[in-house]
Amino acid sequence: MTEPRYPSDLSDEEWAILAPLIPPAKPGGHPRTTDMRAVCNAIYYHLKSGCQWAMLPKEYPASSTVYAYYRKWQRRGVWEQINHTLRDQVRKQLGKTTQPTAIAADSQSVKTAEKRGRYSALTVAKG
Repeated sequence: MTEPRYPSDLSDEEWAILAPLIPPAKPGGHPRTTDMRAVCNAIYYHLKSGCQWAMLPKEYPASSTVYAYYRKWQRRGVWEQINHTLRDQVRKQLGKTTQPTAIAADSQSVKTAEKRGRYSALTVAKG
């Protein structure tokens, strides 16, 4: 078992679920040397703490590396795919279909009647 350093770090159980969803390294070329669990932990640390990328703790990979993975996965829709996959897994465990059969939408309208007080913009402009 890997002991988490920070509350945002993934537990072994969480990593076992997430690891298969992380995109593999590109075929051919230089093999990946960056620890993907450390990258994910750094990303979650950043999201949870709100710190700047450059202020990630030194236990994580270089902030430029972490940010590069975060942006690449964002542009490629990896985060959205991970979210959908995890949602589907949870729904299956609950005995539901993977796709919801109903949706709830809520909207709120605020009426804004233009009321002018004694000093409207026109009055102020005239002096």
